[in-house]
Amino acid sequence: MAEISSRTRLAPIAMTMGEPAGIGVEIALKTWARRAFYDLPPFYLLADPDHVRAVAKSLGWALTDADAGMPSPIEISAPAEALDSFEMGLPVFTQPLANKAKPGVLDRANAAAVLGAIETAVSHVRAGAASAVVTNPIQKSILHAAGFEHPGHTEYLAALCGGGFLPVMMLSCPGLKAVPVTIHLPLEEAVASLTTNLIVEQATITAAALDRDLGYSPPRLAIAGLNPHAGEAGDLGSAEAEIIQPAIDQLRALGIDVTGPMAPDSMFHQAARQSYDVAICMYHDQALIPVKTLGFDSGVNITMGLPIVRTSPDHGTALDIAGQGRANSLGLISAVAFAGLIARRRALAP
Repeated sequence: MAEISSRTRLAPIAMTMGEPAGIGVEIALKTWARRAFYDLPPFYLLADPDHVRAVAKSLGWALTDADAGMPSPIEISAPAEALDSFEMGLPVFTQPLANKAKPGVLDRANAAAVLGAIETAVSHVRAGAASAVVTNPIQKSILHAAGFEHPGHTEYLAALCGGGFLPVMMLSCPGLKAVPVTIHLPLEEAVASLTTNLIVEQATITAAALDRDLGYSPPRLAIAGLNPHAGEAGDLGSAEAEIIQPAIDQLRALGIDVTGPMAPDSMFHQAARQSYDVAICMYHDQALIPVKTLGFDSGVNITMGLPIVRTSPDHGTALDIAGQGRANSLGLISAVAFAGLIARRRALAP
């Protein structure tokens, strides 16, 4: 395989604005400002240029880049323009807002623009004009109030890709990668929906993505139990014997390196984490709690199982600190870096 460099010239990454009342545009600006330090690949932001300027002004930032003397943001009309303008200013592909966004104040009128940015970003990647999508956090409550029918961001992306895909969410932070088999469900529903087939499908997609996109060959999977102490031989629950162990047997039959079911309360300490590359967890918080404990500011959501590359920071819209200049951009920086790495690996794959 050819050498993979962060400067391999690919199409730029499409970054969505997320909820305009949140911190998305702020951390996008901060990410662009730290592009050289982290050697980030070129990206452009789908957003309202006036909103980007307003956020920059509210942060006390000058609208010119000291080195290049050119305005930031730089409005572009096609993704390819971002490649040449990226070093001079944050490229912005116009996605107009209906109303002026106010920090921390949700406005249902802007829901269409939030969704429009996601739709356009996906269309750019599917057309080959962009290499990946990096999404800023959305506020699902205001989107649902405006008629949005999908459970969340990931399901919407799958629909935009044409449907028929099983998106798998992998959370990554330094020292841990974890996949929740069930995601945005009340705990009672998550337990009820857990099946052997679902575990096998998600673990198989995860193993293939780790190999192809991140270079783990072969990847080592650890399967978490559902109950305390992984059921303790049936004394604390039967899911391990009836649902999880059959999934492990099927995965081993497929040639996948897998261990488990592991006791959830003892599989995330430092020594245990050295024995596997990704933890396959049974429900949302089982995966998210250790990831956010280890890397609250740097966690990344890598969506596997889609025909496009998609990453996002593993945090919310942070309405409570929007407009204050306090938002940490490390998660978005990591998301851009992962998106670039995966896009390059796919482009250079034989």
